[in-house]
Amino acid sequence: MPAILETRNLTKVFYRGSLLARDRIVAVDNVSFQMKRGEVFTLAGESGCGKTTVARMILGFEHPTSGEIVYENNEAKKNEKVWFNQRIQAVFQNPFETFNPLRKVEGYLFETVRNYRLASDRSAAEKLINSKLEAVGLSFSEVQGRYPSEFSGGQLQRISIARSLLVDPSLLIADEPVSMVDASIRMSIVNLFKHLRDELNMGILYITHDLATAYYLNGQIAVMFRGNTMEMGPVQQVLMNPLHPYTQLLRESIPEADPAKKWQGRISIAETEQEEYLREGCKFAGRCPQVMEICKKQVPDIVSIDGVQVKCHLYSGTKGRQKEVS
Repeated sequence: MPAILETRNLTKVFYRGSLLARDRIVAVDNVSFQMKRGEVFTLAGESGCGKTTVARMILGFEHPTSGEIVYENNEAKKNEKVWFNQRIQAVFQNPFETFNPLRKVEGYLFETVRNYRLASDRSAAEKLINSKLEAVGLSFSEVQGRYPSEFSGGQLQRISIARSLLVDPSLLIADEPVSMVDASIRMSIVNLFKHLRDELNMGILYITHDLATAYYLNGQIAVMFRGNTMEMGPVQQVLMNPLHPYTQLLRESIPEADPAKKWQGRISIAETEQEEYLREGCKFAGRCPQVMEICKKQVPDIVSIDGVQVKCHLYSGTKGRQKEVS
């Protein structure tokens, strides 16, 4: 099956400071991945890792400094805002910012139907809208005549998803879609994504800092840190047997289900975000418990081990490979 979305050496550079004293910050550094229809691909990492910048470039809100973005074998043109494309839709982090508080929610749904000419009259439009709302566990009667303030965050997020489904997209880009909703309904939305993947054969690019929901969705994952892809491969393999020290520490940072157990994670925030972006060599060297001298001077190559790609000097060359395989 051909890739529905592919990024090739995607790079974004920002400059900070005055003209005479500027810092060059590589927010996204040669990120390459591909995903297929009917697959969930997760971009994961802590805040400031570059995953949302990747999404903004894919959607056309930021222009890549270099690299390519390909949708269904068609390279995205410069200045093209692809989330207006019928085949690609997006769901964002804060559902309350998606809707104008002074406008009834149903207006957004009918507007989408009109813009894409999805129905011949209002009756047909209402029928289509109701079918998509039912797909996310709601109905038109629950939405009709109501303003955003009359819904919970979870309901609004479901309405956002229903709105994107009106055009039958092949790819849904979900940027931190459950981070602003109550924990009690978070898994219901994650289950909805699984349903869309399985029943509608939709590709979902899932962007999150929550490794638990990423693991539940399965599929492929790329773990990012300061603009770099540190480890990439099948979710269960990457999260259950992480190779990169950063992925290992991220996994350790997940709280235990038993509240009687104390967290023993070792992550330390020793440097500011800007200092890490400007660091030579491996960006994670300032925090890594297994740091070596070469890590501070040289950017590691990407090494493939049992279907997982890892960017770490621990696995560079024969010595590193033997250490992991044995």
